[in-house]
Amino acid sequence: MDQVEVPESQVVPIDDLDVATGVRVLGLRIAFVNVFGVIHPDGTWTLIDAGIPFSASYILRWADRHFHRAPNAIVLTHGHFDHVSAAGELAEHWSVPVYAHPLEFPYLTGEKEYPKPNAGAGGGAMPLMAPMFPRGPVDLRRWLKEIPSGDGEPFEVMPGWEVLLTPGHTPGHVSFFRRSDRTLLVGDAFCTTKPEAFFEAAVAQHAELHGPPAYFTWDWAKARASVETLAGLDPKVVIPGHGKPVAGAEVAAALHKLAQNFDRIAVPDNRKSDAA
Repeated sequence: MDQVEVPESQVVPIDDLDVATGVRVLGLRIAFVNVFGVIHPDGTWTLIDAGIPFSASYILRWADRHFHRAPNAIVLTHGHFDHVSAAGELAEHWSVPVYAHPLEFPYLTGEKEYPKPNAGAGGGAMPLMAPMFPRGPVDLRRWLKEIPSGDGEPFEVMPGWEVLLTPGHTPGHVSFFRRSDRTLLVGDAFCTTKPEAFFEAAVAQHAELHGPPAYFTWDWAKARASVETLAGLDPKVVIPGHGKPVAGAEVAAALHKLAQNFDRIAVPDNRKSDAA
């Protein structure tokens, strides 16, 4: 697998500043995953994704520091353990709903586990460690509500943002796009660090466009189609679930390059026949 490099000038550091208007990121470096706070014009805010096990206290402290109030909702890009594990505790604490796409519901209501990881994906230590990661199911049915299932629909919980169905990494994976400034919250549809390589992902975090985490991606043909769809938006700001945000004139070109070379760059050798 390969990558598309992003110039350092296009990298937005994860710190206490907005990485795009009204968007703040908490990077949970212990597991190389980000959660996002999106502030709306009326002063409310939404939490996007909910981190790894035992991260609720970190997220609560970060939220108190930056937003000073409970969010209007928790919204999940998908249901993998590193994006959902604190959701129940946070929903209980804040008394807010948890939104996800209906295709993710079986993994969020205690009904199904995700498929076994691809331990042979290669590229670093993470595929070998992946069989030890939780695959669910979790049970969030007490708080769970549906994200609009139509592609490109506005989402009243997040005014000004569109819901994009971007399956492949999981069946009901979603991303979010704010057309007014071309900001894209990509979830795990693709990454700006190499998630298969633990050191790079968790420590170095060099900004390069990679495909979705190979060891947990469900359908490579759909993953390719989703990246092609996102490239067609020509985003100016990309805020990923794994890696640093990137912004600037060269981001769209880098994403088009990833889409055009997706099979070579993203698909592990032992899954190339599945992507055909």
